[in-house]
Amino acid sequence: MAQLSYVSGSVGLITLQNPPVNVLSAATRQGIMESMKKALNDPKVKSVVICGQNGVFCAGADIKEFGPNISGPSIVPLIYDIEVANKPVVAAIEGSALGGGLELALTCHYRIAHSKTRLGLPEVTLGLLPGAGGTQLLPRLIGIPASLELITTGRHITAAEALQLGLVDHVTQSDTVDSAVKFALSVEGEPLDSRRISKRPCPHLPDLDAVFEAVMQKARALQYSFFAQRAVGRWSMPSGASWNTSKARPVHRAAVLGLGTMGRGITVALAQAGVSVVAVEIQEKQLNEAREHVYATLERGAQQSGVSPSCANITYSHDIQAVADVDLVIEAVLEDLSLKEKVFQQLSAICKPGTLLCSNTSSLDLNCLASQTKNPELVVGMHFFAPAHVMKLLEVVYGSKSSPEAVATAMQLGKKMGKISVAVGNCRGFVGNRMLKPYIEQSYFLLEEGATPELVDKALEEFGFPMGVFRMSDLSGLDVGWRVRKEDGLAEPVGTSGQITRLRGGRRYSPLGDILCEHGRFGQKTGLGWYQYGRPGGRVAKSDPWVFNLLEEYRARLGLTARPIDQQEVLERCLYSLINEGLCILEEGFASSPEDIDVIYVFGYGWPKHRGGPMFYASMVGLATVLERLDHYYRSNPDVPSLKPCKLLRQLVASGSPPVHKWKEITKKIQNRL
Repeated sequence: MAQLSYVSGSVGLITLQNPPVNVLSAATRQGIMESMKKALNDPKVKSVVICGQNGVFCAGADIKEFGPNISGPSIVPLIYDIEVANKPVVAAIEGSALGGGLELALTCHYRIAHSKTRLGLPEVTLGLLPGAGGTQLLPRLIGIPASLELITTGRHITAAEALQLGLVDHVTQSDTVDSAVKFALSVEGEPLDSRRISKRPCPHLPDLDAVFEAVMQKARALQYSFFAQRAVGRWSMPSGASWNTSKARPVHRAAVLGLGTMGRGITVALAQAGVSVVAVEIQEKQLNEAREHVYATLERGAQQSGVSPSCANITYSHDIQAVADVDLVIEAVLEDLSLKEKVFQQLSAICKPGTLLCSNTSSLDLNCLASQTKNPELVVGMHFFAPAHVMKLLEVVYGSKSSPEAVATAMQLGKKMGKISVAVGNCRGFVGNRMLKPYIEQSYFLLEEGATPELVDKALEEFGFPMGVFRMSDLSGLDVGWRVRKEDGLAEPVGTSGQITRLRGGRRYSPLGDILCEHGRFGQKTGLGWYQYGRPGGRVAKSDPWVFNLLEEYRARLGLTARPIDQQEVLERCLYSLINEGLCILEEGFASSPEDIDVIYVFGYGWPKHRGGPMFYASMVGLATVLERLDHYYRSNPDVPSLKPCKLLRQLVASGSPPVHKWKEITKKIQNRL
């Protein structure tokens, strides 16, 4: 699976031929070894170029061969033989050079990359570290800090960044193999000692042990995240039913009811998974818009993946009767309880016996929806995250009467759609959104006390979130939360002269978000929110003096004096209140393990993967530290219940702060209130 040919008179061209991405299978390794031996022994060959077939250099090792009984030649002696070769070897890198593919390129004496190439060592996302010299070669080439960052995050970098780091010698926008051949001709006969990376000294850093320990914490978090993804598939319910005792039903035909943003994304995800879909929207205009949107999205996906679009297995209707003979329905209408209850009454009357009825609700009581049906055991939640055809997370919510078979079916369908499905109990906001509430509350309180949106977002983004809380809110739409708060009786008109009440329902409440919405500032959709965006639909967030003036006037009306707030306080109050709520969820039995919570936050809410998830992060910081800081902030803010350390946190600390995988031993002893 590697072919030697001769070009330009003196260049031996070795082409990896293992489609589609030229992984280093046993046959490929054998082919490279034989081709190299032949080229090096041929007196006519003065230099060698290694490239990949079909515009891809090499995507790494063949994962199917991982295990104790690897056949064929090992990759380590192979790359050693390339490095000690007495003729210059040039890697012509196109498409991708990942894992063992990048290690193969590193052992070559020179590296020429196309401008669109991606390079990286993603093994850590599989719970592994590079095993073919990458941990030794990369630091000698680009230094320890940059190497550690690539090795322990699994991040892919562009050719431009690789050139800046010194990882490649030249970047071309033309034919990569042609450029590599010309380069090989230019270095024929030159000394190679300085080009053998393993012979270079490794740069010394002061406090190297501390550097390695900090980085290894990231590697442990990524490995934890890898295994946590697999652990969530081993779900269980308080009834004792679990993944290995409950059989999923086959779903050949599904319906999506409501074709707004979420419904369209769910339709696309089902179609791409090969499920026949009935897409229902009673509004004719929205139905036609959805049809065009779904078609365009599937076409784009097909172009990127090189497979045929899945439009043929979708039928559209404005009549709810069209769902009569499907195996499963996913309701995605507006987040309004009375509307959803009416829909579930209709579905229960229309659908054939045994049809599973699923709701995409993000926070409403699933038991209320199930109570509107003849068979509440067939009702589960399938909470997708926008955009539903892209985001990997799926919360599968079981109510008090949901059958294990229904849960198993939803979990299996999620897996078929390429989702990471997590089974959770039925409480307000379920797991993800319930934990998000105190996180957002704390950010508002910090503004009241002297912080700015920029300060809060900067602290959270430097921690690793792709967006801080205020930029995220502008993206999602401030009116969404406003509508929920109004339905809960919390959001009251404030205006310019009305009295501001900071206590609602016996606890502190910040109306800052409500005030912005009263001014029509809904975020990116209106061009104004916590930031200004230049125009409705704009994406570039810029500081807005109007918000600064609002905060000053607001504090003055309440007699609040702004005080200095640093990034550490932002992180402690936002993250520790979120962690505390997660521990409450574990204590109450609405999530069966800390891994469930961590997977939800990494794949649904942008928690940085290299920090493992909120529960793992708490264990790394130290549960005693989290407890002490929460106690500190709660003493200063007794009207903020989310800062009061929960019973489980105190018990974990009292038990010696056991590692995450042993928390279940503690939670079993606490009364389950599910």
